[in-house]
Amino acid sequence: MNADGDRERVVITGLGVVSSIGTGAAEFCAGLREGRSGAKPITAFDTTGFAHSVGCEVTGFDPGRWLERLEPAEAGRATRFAAAGARMALADAGLDVAELRRRRVLVSVGTSDGENNDLDTLAGQHLAGGAGALDPALAGRVDPGRLATGVVRELGLRDVEAMTLGTACAAGNYAIGSAFDALRAGDVEFALCGGADAVCRKTFTGFYRFGTIAPEKCQPFDRDRKGLLVSEGSGILALETLRSARARGARIYAEVLGYGLNCDAQHAVAPDQDSLARCIRLAHRNAGIKPEDVDLISAHGTGTPTNDVVETGAIRQVFADPPPTVSVKSMIGHAMGGASALAAVACALAVREGFVPPTINHEHTDPDCGLDCVPNHARPAELNVVQNNALAFAGNNVVLLLGRHRETT
Repeated sequence: MNADGDRERVVITGLGVVSSIGTGAAEFCAGLREGRSGAKPITAFDTTGFAHSVGCEVTGFDPGRWLERLEPAEAGRATRFAAAGARMALADAGLDVAELRRRRVLVSVGTSDGENNDLDTLAGQHLAGGAGALDPALAGRVDPGRLATGVVRELGLRDVEAMTLGTACAAGNYAIGSAFDALRAGDVEFALCGGADAVCRKTFTGFYRFGTIAPEKCQPFDRDRKGLLVSEGSGILALETLRSARARGARIYAEVLGYGLNCDAQHAVAPDQDSLARCIRLAHRNAGIKPEDVDLISAHGTGTPTNDVVETGAIRQVFADPPPTVSVKSMIGHAMGGASALAAVACALAVREGFVPPTINHEHTDPDCGLDCVPNHARPAELNVVQNNALAFAGNNVVLLLGRHRETT
C-alpha cells in the first residue's frame, strides 16, 4: 500500500519474449500483426512412428546472446528461455541490473513441464544402461524450481523471492497474478513474472494419445479444427508500481487491473463451463469492471473440439454481447505453462500498439462457438480493457485483466 493507505496500481513496463514467431517484443509484435505461423516439423525428439508431428518450436535461439552469468550447459532449455526472457524484459523496462539488485524483487515463473525434455533423456539413459548411465549434468538441472532460480542467478539478485508455479497451462497467469498481489501489498518493489516451457516427448505423446494433436495446423473456433500444436518459449513481464514507473519516467505498456482464479476439480482433463464463467466474473469484480467494458478477449483457444465450445459457452454466459475473441495459439501453438504468459505479452502489445491479433488458419466458424474470432488478419483498434483467459487440467482457471494506462489527477 502507499502512504495514503490505498492499494498500489501496478503497470507493465517491460516485455521479454522467446517464441516460435519471434524473439523479443518487437519481433513478436510484428509476428502477431502479420499473422505469422510458427508451425513446423518437430525436431526436439525422434518422432518416428507418429502419423503426424508438427509443432511450434523455437528456432535459431542462441542463449549466449542473452545470458551473461548463467552457463547454458548448466541450465535446461526452459530455464534458458526464462532467463533470456527476464534479461529482455529488464532491458525493455530500461532498468539497470545494478539498480534492480538494490530492490526487493519477486521472480515468479509458471510452467507445466519444467525440464521434462531432460527427464525424457534421462529416462532413455536409464532404460539403456541403468542408473550408472545417467548424465550427472542433466540430472542436476531437472528440478523445475530452477526456472525461477535460474533467473535469479542470471541477474545476480540478492533481496529476492523466487518461486516456480506448476499449475499446468494456466501457470503463466498464476505467476502474473502473484506478482500483482505482491506489488499491491508493498511486499516487493519490482517483479519479473510469466511462464516458460520447452517441447518434450512426454507432453506431445500424452496429447497425441488423447487424440488432440492437429496434423498440420491449429484452427481455434473453426468448424474443422482437429486439435492443438505443442510449442515452447517464454513470456516474461516486468511489473512495478505506477509510482515507481512515474518516478523513473518508464514507458508503460498496460496496467494490470486485476485477476480471478478458481479450481473446480471436477475432472482431470475436461474443462467446466460454469466454473470458467465464475472465474471470469471473479476477475471482473477484482478489476472493478463490467463485461461491457472489455474490448477484447484473448481466449485459451486451444483448437480442440471440447475446449473451444466450453470456453465460448462460458464467455456467452457472462457477456450479453461478447467482444472480439481471438486465439494467439493459432500462430504460436500451445506453450503449456508459458501459454498464458505469452498471451499476456500479446495483450499488452495490443493495448499499447492499438491492434487486435488475428486467429489464423480460420476457414469456417463453428456455429457452436459463434464468436468474432478476427479471422486471419489483424485489425486496428483502440483497446481500453483486454481479458486474457487461461484454463488448465484439473480445473485450474485464471482470468487476467489488462487496461490502457491513463494518467489521472
